[in-house]
Amino acid sequence: MGEPNNAGYVALGEASFPTLDKFQKVSVIPLVFLIFYEVSGGPFGVEDSVQAAGPLLALLGFLLFPLIWSIPEALITAEMGTMFPENGGYVVWVSSALGPYWGFQQGWMKWLSGVIDNALYPVLFLDYLKSAIPALEGGIPRIVAVLALTAALTYMNYRGLSIVGWVAILLGVFSLLPFVLMGLVAIPKLEPSRWFVVDFSNVDWGLYLNTLFWNLNYWDSISTLAGEVENPNKTLPKALFYALILVVSAYFFPLLIGTGAVPLDQEMWSDGYFSEVAKILGGVWLRSWIQGASAFSNMGMFVAEMSSDSFQLLGMAERGMLPEIFSKRSRYGTPLTGILFSASGVILLSWLSFQEIVAAENFLYCFGMIMEFIAFVKLRMDYPAAPRPYKIPVGTVGAILICIPPTLLILVVLTLASLKVMAISSVALIIGLIMKPCLDYAEKKRWFRFSKNSDLSSIHSV
Repeated sequence: MGEPNNAGYVALGEASFPTLDKFQKVSVIPLVFLIFYEVSGGPFGVEDSVQAAGPLLALLGFLLFPLIWSIPEALITAEMGTMFPENGGYVVWVSSALGPYWGFQQGWMKWLSGVIDNALYPVLFLDYLKSAIPALEGGIPRIVAVLALTAALTYMNYRGLSIVGWVAILLGVFSLLPFVLMGLVAIPKLEPSRWFVVDFSNVDWGLYLNTLFWNLNYWDSISTLAGEVENPNKTLPKALFYALILVVSAYFFPLLIGTGAVPLDQEMWSDGYFSEVAKILGGVWLRSWIQGASAFSNMGMFVAEMSSDSFQLLGMAERGMLPEIFSKRSRYGTPLTGILFSASGVILLSWLSFQEIVAAENFLYCFGMIMEFIAFVKLRMDYPAAPRPYKIPVGTVGAILICIPPTLLILVVLTLASLKVMAISSVALIIGLIMKPCLDYAEKKRWFRFSKNSDLSSIHSV
């Protein structure tokens, strides 16, 4: 991921917040697993790539897609996250490059995308339990269970980010260990010829690309927690590098095992099929472990996503984009108002179907990523001498070239969206365009109190 730039900058890239010293900062290992759950959570959900395109394209996709998308996004996050080591992340990047109006639009789209994403996890968790508890399949028991699970996980976020980080480590180990065991028992049964099966005439490109995109994005989400990271200038790039290796490995090797050790029935490769592969290879006990790991993986993704979403709102409030109440912290150092808002959004959006959730969040996320790429290049051009504790070792032309492949991919994903998803997402975008002037008017009329954190540095002061 390049070399850290150790120049002794002070004005930007080394923000210090003495008032937060009493709260425990996140170190590199918990940060790796927070990124892991922001992006992945394990191989659960990648099965659709085999159904859509067959083993060969599925395996190639999870090897090549990171080169086009994940690595550029992680590199940009490392540079910009250390340039602006504060909560708010990509909102601050876009604000510094394009102005606060577009920074607010970035915050709105990415927060809404994250909340839509988070609405999926309590539902998926219950889907894994309903085979054992049929009452959870629908009706009032299911609604009560969704609310109770959301409340319990929300409380975990309230208790502190360090707790969330260590819980992510435990859940990560529990979720990945059964695939290690499955790989060991599968070695005698591997048939390499099964990996090369492909039928280009029957590829569902929409499902294939959406599955890859959904499972390999959100590398930038960790930037909204940069203000909570211990020594972010060194910790953040390291954590992104280690997490990238962990995520790609957690996708590729289970797919390699599942497609190589079990006869191919392409239609069976849908969400949850890894548990059936585990039963074939290791027995009922291994299937039960993977089913449990999948259920608990959803909990890890929920708490990691909510942390990112809520601290993003805190960062926006510290920049004066949201009312001051969003910048208030609990006694555990967590943004209580942001957590409550994010939890409310999860509950309100939990009625959407799985396919609609994935498509809608991808659509909004794409718009946000385009603005991030523009901000990255514009800051490179307008402020070439600004302090960057970690800098991608390329010039302005190289920075532009890094952004071209993921931008082209974004355009493909946008064109594959259904009319319903386009309509819903367009309404969401229009709400954001209107919301910023309304908040400015509310500030002018003093209906809400707004304030800016004087400890935060500005790109314009360099």
